[in-house]
Amino acid sequence: MITELAKMIDHSILHPTLTDADLERECRVAAKYDVASVCVKPYMVKKAAELLKGTDVLVGCVIGFPAGNSTTEVKVFETGTACKEGAVEIDMVINIGKALSGEWGYVEKETGAVTQACHSSGAIVKVIFETDYITRDEDKIRLCEICTKVNADYVKTSSGFGFVKDKDGKYYYTGATIADLELMRKHSGPRVKVKAAGGIRTLDQLLAVREAGCSRCGATATAAIMEDAIKRFGAGG
Repeated sequence: MITELAKMIDHSILHPTLTDADLERECRVAAKYDVASVCVKPYMVKKAAELLKGTDVLVGCVIGFPAGNSTTEVKVFETGTACKEGAVEIDMVINIGKALSGEWGYVEKETGAVTQACHSSGAIVKVIFETDYITRDEDKIRLCEICTKVNADYVKTSSGFGFVKDKDGKYYYTGATIADLELMRKHSGPRVKVKAAGGIRTLDQLLAVREAGCSRCGATATAAIMEDAIKRFGAGG
C-alpha cells in the first residue's frame, strides 16, 4: 500500500518563489518517499534530472503554465526543450479562453500537437483543464473526448494556480473535486488516465481521489501524506 500510494504522487515544485535551493530540498523529499515524479518549472528540468539521477523518481515539467496562454508553437517548442533536458512527463495547460469560446478545433489541434511532441520524445502528456475556470460539465466532457481522440496519456483537473476573483476582490481556489474526477474518468477513454491536482493535502484526500479513479495526484504536502500513510499502514505496508 505504501509503495502504491507513493507512486501516485507527482511532487509539485512549482511556486514562483521557489529557488534552486528549494528544488534541491524538495527533490530529496521526492527521493526519500520514492514518489512517481517531481513536477518542476521549465528552467529547473536539467537540475532536477541531475539531482534525481540513480533514483526511480521521474522528472516532469509544466508547459504553458499556469494560464495556458502561449501559442501552440511555443508550447511545442517548450515541450521539446524540456524533453531534451530530461523531462519524461509533460503537464500542459490548455488554451482556456479557446475552450470557453467553444473553439474546439483549436483546442484539439493544440493538444494533439503537444501530445505528438511528447510521444516523439518518449514522454507522456497530462492535459490540464483548469476546472476552476472550465466549470460546465459539457465542456469538461468535450475536453475528455478530445484528449481521448489525440491519444493524450492523462486528463488533469488543475494547475494549482487557477484563482478566481470574488466580488469582494479576494481570490479563492477549489482545485480537484471528486465530482470532476468521476466525470473525467467516466468520459475519458480506457487508455487515458486521470490526475487530480489542487487541494490534495492529506492522506484521506489521496485515498479519496484514488477511489474516484485517479492514477496520479499532484501534491506539495508529500511528506505529511506519506508519514501519515506509514503510521496508518506500517512502513512495510
